[in-house]
Amino acid sequence: MAKRAKTPARRSRASKVAKAAPVEAKAPPIEMVTLLDFVRLAASRFVEAKLAFAHGTNDPVAEAAFLVCETLNLHPDKFDTFAAARVTSLEARSILEVIDRRISSRKPAAYLVNKIYMRGLPFYVDERVIVPRSFIGELLDSHFPGHDDGAGALIEDPRAVQSVLDLCTGSGCLAILASRSFPNARIDAVDISGDALDVAARNVAGYGLQDRVMLHRGDLFEPIGDKRYDLIISNPPYVDAEGMAELPLECRAEPRLALEGGVDGLDVISRIVSAARRHLMPDGGLLCEIGRCRPALEAAFPLTEFLWLETEDSQGEVFWIRRRSLNFQMSLKNPAANPSKPPD
Repeated sequence: MAKRAKTPARRSRASKVAKAAPVEAKAPPIEMVTLLDFVRLAASRFVEAKLAFAHGTNDPVAEAAFLVCETLNLHPDKFDTFAAARVTSLEARSILEVIDRRISSRKPAAYLVNKIYMRGLPFYVDERVIVPRSFIGELLDSHFPGHDDGAGALIEDPRAVQSVLDLCTGSGCLAILASRSFPNARIDAVDISGDALDVAARNVAGYGLQDRVMLHRGDLFEPIGDKRYDLIISNPPYVDAEGMAELPLECRAEPRLALEGGVDGLDVISRIVSAARRHLMPDGGLLCEIGRCRPALEAAFPLTEFLWLETEDSQGEVFWIRRRSLNFQMSLKNPAANPSKPPD
């Protein structure tokens, strides 16, 4: 699921942005010597081209560093180490070519190099899936830590988690991150797109998790029948109609199915909230990212007390709710229900 770009470029209408023609990469000027030189050049060109940054990087410098490092087969975390290193003429041509492609195609940088990082781990991506950038990855580290004193933890002992369901898994990155946060859990990952599951299978195999992460094709809970889980995580389609109309070209390169959430963004989210209690263990909980849909969700479920979580770059875009809170909501909506026994 995509977050809306956070730079001024993101508000540019697609129809107002001229698509540059592909340009053959030229030999670098003699003054272009180091990795830092090429990052500076790329950042300047990205700003001049009014690109949008919403796919793992939030500014032109970070995007430039990502592309330069990936072109040179360096982890982005190593940029500072190699910033002053000299670039060969062959490497320089490759860097200039990928800079030109980023500008002319207006595709997310991750599609150009078929890679994105979440929590420092690399994942394969292509245009069959949205580029992963969910806040849930950070929350798995910060609120399900399994270390220190457990302050702020939503689950007291991550090692006790035996089952996790990842809805709308896409590339499978959250399922894989969940396997690291919950070392004893088996994970079911569901997506309606067969193409997306092909990408997820590649990532699951890349981390050797075929025995722990099971992939299922289908519509939300349909493929898993009556199974119940200790934890459900989801980053579903949640871009509302207004947001879809304003998407920058970079986001329009992603699968529409993974972005579009209906008029108010709740088409998929409301179905997850309504059905989650039937698929949670008694002490289980739902962790779900919904973008800017908080007002609409709270209006749709006025009796539900969602716990809104913050990350380094977000406020009120991810909620946590335990099964018992969903039960409370259902009992209030159904006064005839037996108050001494919450609904199943």
